[in-house]
Amino acid sequence: MQALYNQSLVETTPHATLLPFPVLLLLFPLLLLILPLYQLFRHHPPRLGHLPTPRRLPIIGHLHLLSSLPHQSFHRLSQRLGPIFSLNLGSIPCIIACSASAAREFLKKHDSSFPNRPFTKAVSILTYGSSNFSFAPYGSFWRFTKRLYMLELFSSRTLEQFRPIRHEELRQLLEEFHGKAREGEIVDIGAEMTRMTNNVTSRMAVSRRCSGTNAEAVEATRLVMETTELLGKFNVADYLWFCRNLDLQGFDKRLQDLHRRFDGLMERIMVEKEEERRKRRLADKKDGENFKMVKDLLDILMDISEDEGAEVKLTRNNVKAFIRDIFTGGTDNTSLTVQWAMAELINNPTYMEKARVELDTVIGNHRLVDESDIPNLPYLKAIVMETLRLHPPTPLIPRESDKDCTIYGFNIPAKTRLFINVWAIGREAKHWPNPLKFMPERFLLDHDQDNIDIRGQHFHLIPFGSGRRGCPGITAALQVVYCALASLIQCFEWKVAGGGKRVDMTESPGLTLRRATPLLCIPVARHTSLLPLS
Repeated sequence: MQALYNQSLVETTPHATLLPFPVLLLLFPLLLLILPLYQLFRHHPPRLGHLPTPRRLPIIGHLHLLSSLPHQSFHRLSQRLGPIFSLNLGSIPCIIACSASAAREFLKKHDSSFPNRPFTKAVSILTYGSSNFSFAPYGSFWRFTKRLYMLELFSSRTLEQFRPIRHEELRQLLEEFHGKAREGEIVDIGAEMTRMTNNVTSRMAVSRRCSGTNAEAVEATRLVMETTELLGKFNVADYLWFCRNLDLQGFDKRLQDLHRRFDGLMERIMVEKEEERRKRRLADKKDGENFKMVKDLLDILMDISEDEGAEVKLTRNNVKAFIRDIFTGGTDNTSLTVQWAMAELINNPTYMEKARVELDTVIGNHRLVDESDIPNLPYLKAIVMETLRLHPPTPLIPRESDKDCTIYGFNIPAKTRLFINVWAIGREAKHWPNPLKFMPERFLLDHDQDNIDIRGQHFHLIPFGSGRRGCPGITAALQVVYCALASLIQCFEWKVAGGGKRVDMTESPGLTLRRATPLLCIPVARHTSLLPLS
């Protein structure tokens, strides 16, 4: 047990409290009204065995201890309490796990006790009542959707079918960067990467580019960003029972507006798709043959929804929720990994040069890097692994227990919320010597690290989760990350806008680990034989 409480190092950034000052002002009179009742009835959330826990305040529990970056707050608390401890966030009992051994215990040995993700107000509204894969409660529907993801939506055959789309969108991005380089203009790497990954995802999902110059394209990108923002925002109504029907932060209005806009966009896309499918069937019937065409993910979902013999009948809302799932995961997580990798390489030019030498040696300067080259680029892969260690796309993995269980001898009741702190695990000194240093070589020189798999089997590096709720789109995400990052290194040198030598590495609050400041750089073209590409 003592091994559980080995401390690790931490880098943190001061951030605002989880409860903003205007919310505290609104809560204060409510707390004064509730406090006498609280003292009278003394209703406490269930105790989690004898797990370490700090002193709590009446009613709000430990909410006052958290900043707007909860993963950093949890890690700071783990320095005092150990890597597994309990908190009461308002009326919600929670367990925080900040070590690889604790993650293994919960996500492997006791995965069946924590099968669900928490059901919050944002989840209820934005996922059509948990109608998608990511937030559906564990059961027959969830198992069906898991098979659907693995065997249809993200199968090797489907991903290979979409290879030309990934190639075309990356090629267009590089052409635009070359134009910026020629004019000496500043590039917002984050915004451009988000646009590219959104185009890749939307073309795979609905056969149309959703990032461009038209208003609908701009709206599609904005919807993805707002979805990840609101899913990750702290909503006081989810944690304080007496605020459940109050909208102190204006979240309900924003959530309903976001849902209305997304539903309207998806309805237009689905109506167009239905008309397209109708015409296709008429043409097939007229010609007397079944024309084979490349199906997008929406086609696959509609085929299943129209199949009377399907194991599970997908509703229209299920289809919309699935597409939103794919849009959000495929756009934000992939783009963020490339952004953080580029930021680290710009701040560590020695590693940038090593990656460039590897690319020039393996690829040469007469063609662009291709997906088929990735297995021959171990240093590039090490850079991505190190980036995912320090900057996991989703810093916290939330789960919820559906039954009473005993873990490490602690009695844990049903409906206990679990947070696996992936961000903290990547900084655990027990597994990562000099954990705050960006050092890709650790995945090449250390025999204990060079065989690490990031698909959830090695619990000291689980950027995509683990267990039954692990991300099913890992392969699709990594294909884009590897090729995009390699191309940016191969084709350009990068100067920090404004003449600085380093870029800011501050994190921003949200469901995903975003940068607080844009990554603004000036590209300088390297190989004129590669660019322009058209």
